[in-house]
Amino acid sequence: KISLSSQSLIMLVLNNTNAQPLTFLLMGIPGLRAAQVWISIPFCLLYAIAFSGNSMILFVVLREQSLHEPMYYFLSMLSATDLSLSLCTLSTTLGVFCFEAREITLNACIAQMFFLHGFTFMESGVLLAMAFDRFVAICNPLRYTTILTNARIAQIGISMLIRNVAVMLPVVLFVKRLSFCRAVALSHSYCYHVDLIQLSCTDNRINSILGLFALFSTTGFDCPCILLSYVLIIRSVLSMASSEGRQKAFNTCISHISAVAIFYIPLISLSLVHRYGHSAPPFVHTIMANVFLLIPPVLNPVIYSVKTKQIRKAI
Repeated sequence: KISLSSQSLIMLVLNNTNAQPLTFLLMGIPGLRAAQVWISIPFCLLYAIAFSGNSMILFVVLREQSLHEPMYYFLSMLSATDLSLSLCTLSTTLGVFCFEAREITLNACIAQMFFLHGFTFMESGVLLAMAFDRFVAICNPLRYTTILTNARIAQIGISMLIRNVAVMLPVVLFVKRLSFCRAVALSHSYCYHVDLIQLSCTDNRINSILGLFALFSTTGFDCPCILLSYVLIIRSVLSMASSEGRQKAFNTCISHISAVAIFYIPLISLSLVHRYGHSAPPFVHTIMANVFLLIPPVLNPVIYSVKTKQIRKAI
């Protein structure tokens, strides 16, 4: 046994407290740890549906010449984003539920957080681009092909990528400056920005402000623009003389409206639970996090396959 003086013991504790932890612990479903192997089965099934559905959409749009139109290019962007969003969390989520692999290093956690939030903001931007596509198609159909050229669609995609990288880089750099000296157990099976910075023992107000700025400059900007586009679409549709024309115009928007709802409702709910739901049971955070993560990639291909005749016929 090694005896330490009280002064040496205090210095040892302080050094350990200020030391940067090498790993964080990811969380499964609180209270159901013994049943996580069985819970992993529906998770595997959902990931399989997400991968196969979005891959099918991408394959069909690529192969089918009749689908080489702006609407389907944007749909392929949405499927590629959903596929990437599922891929960046697949290893940690299934690792936690199937193999009890709960440890993740700080750098790996920050990298996952960068891609997770980046692809989330990318999906928001794609939904805005799809709303613009529907607005032009319904409100200005004669200029549709001249406004949404292939070059312009490529410019929209590149601008969304640049926006996401520019927004997320400061968030990542300021997370790297934090020190973590409290509990290092995260609330989810993946790294979420608000969840990560709450474990810091240093002042994280700048990180919180940057996170809110990133959220409001992406989804906070995109969501009102989508709402505005639909206000203009509804006004244009209601001014049509033919009831058949009105119904046809509305039918072309149903899939997109469904995609917007299944993306924004879980996202807003998860953000509110994290920031204001501190008294909520832990399993509420976990359920909301997994709904936000899996529901859009799983349901988007199903919705577009069922509601879009051209996609269904091509499949």
